[in-house]
Amino acid sequence: MSATLSFTAPTAHGPREVTLAYARLGAGEPLVLLHGIGHHRQAWDPVVDILATERDVIAVDLPGFGESAALPAGLPHDLPTTTAVLGAFCAALGLDRPHVAGNSLGGLLALELGRENLVRSVTALSPAGFWTRAERRYAFGLLTGMRRTARSLPLPLVERLSRTAVGRTALTSTIYARPGRRSPEAVVAETLALARAEGFAQTLRAGRSVLFTDDVPGIPVTVAWGSRDRLLLPRQGVRAKHTLPRARLVRLPGCGHVPMNDDPALVARVVLDGSRPQEASAVRTSFSTVAL
Repeated sequence: MSATLSFTAPTAHGPREVTLAYARLGAGEPLVLLHGIGHHRQAWDPVVDILATERDVIAVDLPGFGESAALPAGLPHDLPTTTAVLGAFCAALGLDRPHVAGNSLGGLLALELGRENLVRSVTALSPAGFWTRAERRYAFGLLTGMRRTARSLPLPLVERLSRTAVGRTALTSTIYARPGRRSPEAVVAETLALARAEGFAQTLRAGRSVLFTDDVPGIPVTVAWGSRDRLLLPRQGVRAKHTLPRARLVRLPGCGHVPMNDDPALVARVVLDGSRPQEASAVRTSFSTVAL
């Protein structure tokens, strides 16, 4: 079910009315899914049906992305504000400390929600914030180039390119290890989402000062990294493990930066195991918990 929710978020700049779009499916303990910068909630579509067999899944369009409007004037698209907005969103839906899984920017937000004790478990797929300055400049350069390309391509050309595996590779190989598997309709939709994202520039600008340096104590944390991530390089996962010493570090073989489409079954298993008691999770995913 797709819907929008308007609610009051108690930010550091005062309470403000915010509206977010989301989709909800399944039953069980609540699991909130957060996408990356320039993407939209449909990035999770390849795994949603699997997750929904065990969880009440809520996939959210972050502020200024997908069908969610940018934050109201005066609110920065930074980590503290967006975290406060997501916490208020969960409260407005009546979600009592849900599980949360996020990719890239969404992974960083998931970890911050965990640090604020607003969720009961965190699974972060290639989370932002564990970079060096050079790695951040590299990633932001790629993202800026992708955004520029998406905005410059006429829609008929995007639709034509999406019909072939070669064209889908040209459009999405930065984030997918297996871009040919993405459907033409999905490639068109996410190219448009990147081009039209109102929050892109402000979010990217705020990210220049982000470095995640705190542990997330008291809850299960899983950090997973695609072995073929070309945007946030896999060695950043090792840094994440040093910062989060109690976290499980999971390797996703053959997956890129947005792994949900590259290996849906593996990603769904990692997310579901990450939201189970740690003892059971360790047994289930020990095969893939290796050095990056």
